[in-house]
Amino acid sequence: MIVEYIRYRIPADRAEGFEAAYARAAESLAAAPECVDYELTRCVDEPDQYALHITWTSAKDHLESFRGGEQFPAFFTEIKPYVGDILEMRHYGRTGVRGEGGSVPSLYEWIGGEEALLRLTEAFYREVLKDDLLYPLFAGMDPEHPQHVALWLGEVFGGPNTYTDSHGGYRHMIRQHLGRGIEEKQRRRWVSLLMDAADEVGLPDDPEFRAAFVSYIEWGTRLAVINSRPGVKEYDAPMPKWNWGGHPPYRG
Repeated sequence: MIVEYIRYRIPADRAEGFEAAYARAAESLAAAPECVDYELTRCVDEPDQYALHITWTSAKDHLESFRGGEQFPAFFTEIKPYVGDILEMRHYGRTGVRGEGGSVPSLYEWIGGEEALLRLTEAFYREVLKDDLLYPLFAGMDPEHPQHVALWLGEVFGGPNTYTDSHGGYRHMIRQHLGRGIEEKQRRRWVSLLMDAADEVGLPDDPEFRAAFVSYIEWGTRLAVINSRPGVKEYDAPMPKWNWGGHPPYRG
C-alpha cells in the first residue's frame, strides 16, 4: 500500500465550499476499489491549511487504475476548483515505525492480563478433554498446552511478546495445525466451549470486548481449519495483533 498526502491552503471564505466539495468527492473514493481509506484534516494552528491523506492499494493503482477508471471524473469535478491551492502532493511508503498509543487499553489489559487468560485456557481445556468431538484432536496434549495458548492469546491481544520469544511465534503455531484435518463441526464446538469458558471464568462481558474477542476466535479457528488441510506446507506470516477494531485482512 502507498499513502498519498495532499496539503492545501484554503482561505477562510472558501473553506466551507472546500469541505463540502471533498465530502462529495469522498463518495467516489469510497466506491473506488483502489482506495483503502482517506481522511481530510484541518490545521488548528493555521486554519487555512488542510491535509488530505489517501491510502491506495499501490501507486500504480492510483495513477493508472483510479485515474483511468469510472470513479475519477466525478471525483475530479469536485476538487478541480481547488487544484491551484495545492501546496504539496506526494506518495509516501510506510515504514516499520508505527503503533498505537496508550489512551485506549489493549484487549490484554481489558481482559485482566496473563492471569485471566490462564484461567480461561485451563477451564477451556478441561472441557475439551471431556468432549467426544474434540478429544481426538487433543489426546496426548502436553500438560503445559493451556499455558502456551494463554501466552499466544496474550500476545495477540496486545500483551508481551512472550509466545514469539519462547515458542517461535506464528510459524510455530501454524506448524501445530498442519495435517490435522480439523473439521468444521470441531471448529464450531471449539468456539462454543471457549465462549462458555469465558463466561465461567468471568471475562469482561461488555459488548465491545466480546465482539472483538469473538472476532479473533472466529478468524483464528477458521485459519486453523485451512492450515490443517492436506497439502498445506509450513509458512510464516506476521503475528496477528488484535485490537478493538479487529484485524484487517493480511496481504502477503
